[in-house]
Amino acid sequence: MSRGTDRVTDDRGRTGGGDGPLARVREAIETRALTALAVLTSAALVVAFYYPTATVLVEAVVVDGALTLSVFAEVLTDPFYFGELARLLSGESPVEVTRALLSSERRLGIVGFTAYQAVLSTVASVALGLPAAYLLARFEFPGRRTIRSLTIVPFVLPSIMVAVGFVATFGQNGTLNAALSAVGLPRVDLMFTLEAVVIAHAFYNAPLVARVTTAAWESVDASAVETARSLGAGPVRAFLDVVAPQVYPAVLTGAALTFVFTFGTFPIVLALGGFELATVEVFVYRLVRDLSYAEAAALAVVELGISLGVLLAYLRYEARNSTDTRGARPLPRRPLVPPTPSLRELLPRAGLAAYAAVAGVVFLAPIASMALASVTAGDGALTLDHYRFLVERQQTGAAFQVRPWPAIRNSLAFAAAATLLALPMGVVVAVLTTRRYRGRTLVDAAAMAPLAVSGIIVGLGLLRGLVFGVEVAGWRIAAGGTVAIVVAHAVAGYPFVVRTVSPGLAGLDRSVVESARALGASRARVIRDVELPLVWPAVVAGAAFAFAISIGEFTSTVVLATGADAYTMPVAIERFIGRRLGPATAMGVVLLVVTGLSFVVIERLGGETRGL
Repeated sequence: MSRGTDRVTDDRGRTGGGDGPLARVREAIETRALTALAVLTSAALVVAFYYPTATVLVEAVVVDGALTLSVFAEVLTDPFYFGELARLLSGESPVEVTRALLSSERRLGIVGFTAYQAVLSTVASVALGLPAAYLLARFEFPGRRTIRSLTIVPFVLPSIMVAVGFVATFGQNGTLNAALSAVGLPRVDLMFTLEAVVIAHAFYNAPLVARVTTAAWESVDASAVETARSLGAGPVRAFLDVVAPQVYPAVLTGAALTFVFTFGTFPIVLALGGFELATVEVFVYRLVRDLSYAEAAALAVVELGISLGVLLAYLRYEARNSTDTRGARPLPRRPLVPPTPSLRELLPRAGLAAYAAVAGVVFLAPIASMALASVTAGDGALTLDHYRFLVERQQTGAAFQVRPWPAIRNSLAFAAAATLLALPMGVVVAVLTTRRYRGRTLVDAAAMAPLAVSGIIVGLGLLRGLVFGVEVAGWRIAAGGTVAIVVAHAVAGYPFVVRTVSPGLAGLDRSVVESARALGASRARVIRDVELPLVWPAVVAGAAFAFAISIGEFTSTVVLATGADAYTMPVAIERFIGRRLGPATAMGVVLLVVTGLSFVVIERLGGETRGL
């Protein structure tokens, strides 16, 4: 907006709102509201994320009160962490290091293996997510919208529950081996293998790839495809020249996020891979548990640098390739059952049927196996004893024991509070990142950094800082574990609000906004009265994300829920697993129902949206 337009706005604001003191105060507040909200959001991010993260990372460079880089040097030159690359960092010839990397006996180290499994997980997630996007974007069938809503449920499920489901499905005595034995095929054991880790990561991230790709596919303007066809392009050529260029940026978005998420996750790797397939995150957790904070912090810095590097590259790519307009007329969807069966119509549907079989094993089998285990006794008979145990524990359990209702109540209360905190933060950041100014990419990267930082780092930083207390100007400031959990959940959820709301704001017709400004509305009032109502479905969808992320958050919660009253449903599952698997699976079913219903209900209120 030009300076001249601002002057017109001020003049008209004074004329329309009166000349009294209240009108001038109101005008001043509206003029500076966005700046004030940006400052408040920045302060909240500093307190809730950057300070806790810095609290942990400072351990890497301050040892026994002295500033040193020796811990970094030891980590970077240790072959255990960097494999053959450690030789390069130690000063050996690049030629020799390259020759060693190309040999069959090369050593990847923990960092190299983490990147390797993240790449495999990304490839598997994209391969599993693209057919789902094709199905949801190009075909119409009963329940399509509900299935689209449910695609995000695996992404927000707690990892500890998914690990139980994968053990029940792919373990030696799991449902997969039972099915194979029933048809006379040899048994398989995928537990503690790289394949199990990759499949579990695909379970989590393929729905994310499908979701962002579906949104992009549905934004393709049908008239552009029809124009290409009228100029003589065949269906394949029209797809490659018109549809694919508008879809593949979304595929890369999903791939980049998948890499970042799989590079930094540890519960799945620990549960399904063990220490033999340990990643950087697992060793950070192990070092923290062994009180080796300096080495853990140095390793965390390395992990953070790689994740932020990928995230920054993705943001730069997105800034260059984002589309600000949505197709005026989306591509029409075809019925899933063809009205006139032909080879051309049946072939893609046959492929989708094969995909449905694979997706059923990957997505539905772990959940179904967990539900089946919750109603199965040790001898295989059906029983409700596990649910009866939960009821009895609620009625007769001691104060120090884990009970179901406090876990459900805490999860819902924490999720509601975290959503109330994450939603305004996410909307403000989304507004800031869709404006044009120098340094916007840097602001975007700084705001999205929580995506690249593990929950262990954030939780540990909050515990050692906010919970233990901080000295500020002679005052000791401390907060309870409950507050810290809400803060950690809000930090984990608000980036998803940003990624959901930003595409909607970026795609708004700017002439509507400029007309409102020309009529005298302040920037804050334009956002409140014009922009937010137009992107309301995206705002509600962002709230659904924040709520669901909080419901399923486990990593930072297990660090912060040290008291007897602050545990959530995922933490309750983890504590039940330590004693009996049956009640854990029953609690997992309760969590699944609460998470699924919450997300579907909230998203139904908001409708379909772009972005995540």
